[in-house]
Amino acid sequence: MSELSATTLKNHLWETLKDVKSGNMQPGQADAVASQAREILRTVKVQLQIAAQSKRSVSADLITFSEK
Repeated sequence: MSELSATTLKNHLWETLKDVKSGNMQPGQADAVASQAREILRTVKVQLQIAAQSKRSVSADLITFSEK
């Protein structure tokens, strides 16, 4: 399993879409994958909001997530 990053998340979502279109994945499974992706992105968004509100710098793990 590859490390979680914005790029790997995006790539996995595209693969999921392709799998649904080709019939290799059921739409319900794809919906579950998309729901998990939304939760990951919501968590990142909340972390960024907290950093902004507290006037702290963005944590290294968030920067790494976005850049890898």
